[in-house]
Amino acid sequence: MHRGISVVTGGLGYIGQSIAREISARGGRPVIIDRRAIRPQVQGIPVIQGDIRDPEVWRQFQGQDVRAIFHCAGLIQVGESVMEPARYFDDNIVAGLGMLNHLRDFLGSVPIIFSSSAAVYGTPEKAPIGEEAPLRPESPYGVTKKQFEEILAAYHAAYGLPYVALRYFNAAGTDGVVRENHDPETHLLPRVARFLATGEPPVIYGDDYPTRDGTAVRDYIHIVDLVSAHLAALEYLAEGGEPTVINLGSGRGMSVGEMVQAFRAVVEDMPEPRVVGRRAGDPPVLVASIAKAQRLLAWRPQHSDPERLVREAWQGALSR
Repeated sequence: MHRGISVVTGGLGYIGQSIAREISARGGRPVIIDRRAIRPQVQGIPVIQGDIRDPEVWRQFQGQDVRAIFHCAGLIQVGESVMEPARYFDDNIVAGLGMLNHLRDFLGSVPIIFSSSAAVYGTPEKAPIGEEAPLRPESPYGVTKKQFEEILAAYHAAYGLPYVALRYFNAAGTDGVVRENHDPETHLLPRVARFLATGEPPVIYGDDYPTRDGTAVRDYIHIVDLVSAHLAALEYLAEGGEPTVINLGSGRGMSVGEMVQAFRAVVEDMPEPRVVGRRAGDPPVLVASIAKAQRLLAWRPQHSDPERLVREAWQGALSR
């Protein structure tokens, strides 16, 4: 692997830390930037505590061999973004724009691999969703991801910035070291596992969607598959690939109800789930077409079977 520095913003998060760990395992030189003072799950990777909008954070990389920026920083809760849009526009747009301008000042056109989201699609007209589908985000979170993709496209057109925006569907699982550890936990599988580990019934948000069992349908991708696609995207740019957007999912849709019921294989005497109202901003169905990722990145998911994801979530809850 190229020995240049790979900077991972938001690198103490679940996805950022998983990316940094894999870069290190392949012989690369990851450096994490994160404003949070939290304990890393991975040891031995340099961490800069700071805000990506601070020019002094980026000035220290001036003159160094920076290979890429994996931009994972930002707020991620769809429902919270509906209640507090100001925070989401500030963190996901204003801070990111500051970062891009500091990169131009100190490093030039360093390739960006951006953590985008399937939330840019809103409620799709059909599934699976291809990258050419209309972008109609239904939450401020989704709007911020769409807008930052547009900013990257404008910076490419004006300044030659290389980038790939990866539209995540539902990341889950563990690489064996890094586990989901959000506070609060809003992702389905670790949230359900934590309820069950304490003997409480898991909560399902909404059972009145126009789906096969009334619960929302989602596409769950294993973190190992997600990370491998990031590194493949960087190689794609290094080989002269044009900036683009790419879906990252398994290509398979599972309803929330089906995923919750899958825990019966690992939990004895599992209580029946409790159904509450829908969360604001949640579309009925989000399932990825992954044909573009397969074609451009020579990538396909190899670890994203639902049974494995459920088993790993349960093991993670028991080890807390």
